[in-house]
Amino acid sequence: MRGMNVLACCRWARLFPAFLAFAIGAIPIQAADNVIALKAERMFDGKSKTLVKNAVVIVQGDKIVDVGSNLAIPSDAQVIDLGDATLAPGFMDAHTHLTLDYSGDYNLRRLKELDLNVSEQAIIATAHARATVEAGFTTVRDLGSRFVGSREFVDVALRNSINKGVVVGPRMLVATKGIGATGGHFDPTSGFRDFLFGREPDYTDGIIDSPDDARKAVRFEVKNGADVIKAAISGGVLSLADEVDTPQLTPAELAALVDESHRLRKKVAVHCHGDQAALEAIEAGVDSIEHGSFMKSETLTRVKNKGIFLTPTLMATEWIMSKLENYPPALQAKAKAAAAARSEMFRNAVKLGVKISFGTDAAVFPHGQNAKEFKLMVDLGMTPIDALKSATANDAELLGIGQKVGTLEKGKLGDIIAMPGDPTSDITATERILFVMKEGKIIRQGPPTVQRAAESTKSSGDVVEPAD
Repeated sequence: MRGMNVLACCRWARLFPAFLAFAIGAIPIQAADNVIALKAERMFDGKSKTLVKNAVVIVQGDKIVDVGSNLAIPSDAQVIDLGDATLAPGFMDAHTHLTLDYSGDYNLRRLKELDLNVSEQAIIATAHARATVEAGFTTVRDLGSRFVGSREFVDVALRNSINKGVVVGPRMLVATKGIGATGGHFDPTSGFRDFLFGREPDYTDGIIDSPDDARKAVRFEVKNGADVIKAAISGGVLSLADEVDTPQLTPAELAALVDESHRLRKKVAVHCHGDQAALEAIEAGVDSIEHGSFMKSETLTRVKNKGIFLTPTLMATEWIMSKLENYPPALQAKAKAAAAARSEMFRNAVKLGVKISFGTDAAVFPHGQNAKEFKLMVDLGMTPIDALKSATANDAELLGIGQKVGTLEKGKLGDIIAMPGDPTSDITATERILFVMKEGKIIRQGPPTVQRAAESTKSSGDVVEPAD
């Protein structure tokens, strides 16, 4: 009996990874030395000002071994000819919240949040991760994971699960809990009645009220797995108890936060709509300003001169404005003010040559629609090539991973996508990704899993097989 139990355990140990992969979504598996040759009519390599014709990218294992026009293809390669398409580096989104979903009715979401178990939140996040990578975003910077009553690090768990191959999703750099002031944009109890949750949040929730608190919060988050530090230094659109453009951290608090983060070799991204808060962020030496809705031309010039990135998140405002009835009147007023200012701000940033990083604030809108940001950028004056660069080489530079990803070059990781046609003629091609490879493994080729699932359910009602 003991021998049979051991045998059964061994069988279960062998079967469990396959069962788990089936339950969550198929994990792509390829031989470590497998050679794949990708062909397409054109290619955006992430750095050039024009597209390369008759493109070939050769991948062996997890890396690109050759790339160019009309390359000779090894005889042992698996050839994937994508035809009238454009190859590109895997897109990056420098501002997501994969563990959250703010896209529905605001009041209903707040009620649901009170009842959401952290385990359920983690499972839902795996679906957000898959939708994002299948949309062609192979890397994200996830800037804050919190909901009322939770002290867990769901984004760290999701990042680690993706890295271990348990979950299909993009490479993640995570910020854990956003750091902000009592009653500010990141205070999870703001807008609820006093002491509803039994205690006031503190630095372990990311809430600070002094320079010493700022240092404690940074150290606590890095201890628990943060790759980057996120701080709210001005009010926000989706917070009830503040004005959208008021500064929320003192210069001393912000200086301590940036100093401590940089000491620990972590970059700092700041949620910032207001111009005064942006000036204080520039002085403190932050690495990126998120949103930046009310920044004036003079402030943008200082942003450029300091080499700070602007992550405009146009899609978030666009979504809120299209769904205004889903938000309380106070938030509607703030959204209208931010929307009225951000278009001029973005046009000025493009004209001045500010370094622009691609980021969307995914979670404000449904995950997987990240690429709609491209058209918004182009409509406001950015060239299609520069929009593509913002989501590839620019984001790679901001995230500090340019030596591995962001361009299609020999020795870089095999993060490669393909879109139909020519995105420099029709930037919305970025919204119709037809091929995704991450680190040499094919995530999908053809319609996204969600679309296939819907089609299969309509036709047969059977259980849908995971994507290849």
